[in-house]
Amino acid sequence: MSAYLELRDVSVSFNGFRAVSDLNMSVQKGELRCLIGPNGAGKTTALDLICGKIRRTSGSIVLNGTALDLLEEYQIARAGVGRKFQVPSVFKELSVSENLKVAQNRRAGVWSNLRWGTGKSDIESIERLADLIGLKDELAKPAAYLSHGQTQWLEIGMLLAQDADLILMDEPTAGMTVQETRKTADLFLRLKGKHTLIVVEHDMGFVKAIGDLISVMHLGRVLAEGTAAEIEVHPEVKRAYLGSGGITNA
Repeated sequence: MSAYLELRDVSVSFNGFRAVSDLNMSVQKGELRCLIGPNGAGKTTALDLICGKIRRTSGSIVLNGTALDLLEEYQIARAGVGRKFQVPSVFKELSVSENLKVAQNRRAGVWSNLRWGTGKSDIESIERLADLIGLKDELAKPAAYLSHGQTQWLEIGMLLAQDADLILMDEPTAGMTVQETRKTADLFLRLKGKHTLIVVEHDMGFVKAIGDLISVMHLGRVLAEGTAAEIEVHPEVKRAYLGSGGITNA
């Protein structure tokens, strides 16, 4: 079965430093893939390459037959790739409902989206989406008054409203409470299958709760792949993490 997302021999250099080196990774449609590794392993850079934030020096990145590495960043987004960064990016002055409406519409400009009338089907769609991300009771609340976890969920909801099929997330549970982390794991489990997710995460408890397959990155390339149980006993992974607190602190 051909992969939905394929990275082949992808490299990128910054002032002579190879942040990613001959990276190879295949992700199936509907899969939830976790990327772990020590700081500086190239995890965030890999996400940056997929969404077009930075350009590869060599290699190829193909999504469902489309060469992403030949597209501009906005074209990659239109191809169905959504990116969630470590710091949430929502419209703080707008309500939860208005944020989702802006993401759902395709017109240029925030205010033009809001001025455009919302039909019954659009309202129902926003309500279903808010229910999915656990914010149905917060639709009228300004985003500025949401908790950190709720803000993260809103941004994920905005990606879903934009019809992102491949969702890239960088440390989505950073700063969350234990309860928020648990709810986030539940959300991701409901999203996988319908969406393809690649998650960079340091919390191995969270990774074990959500990840079918884990890719361990080290020195800009994939060192090992497998289930959590397989990764924890992998000899090369153990060597790479020696002195860094162990894989449980990935």
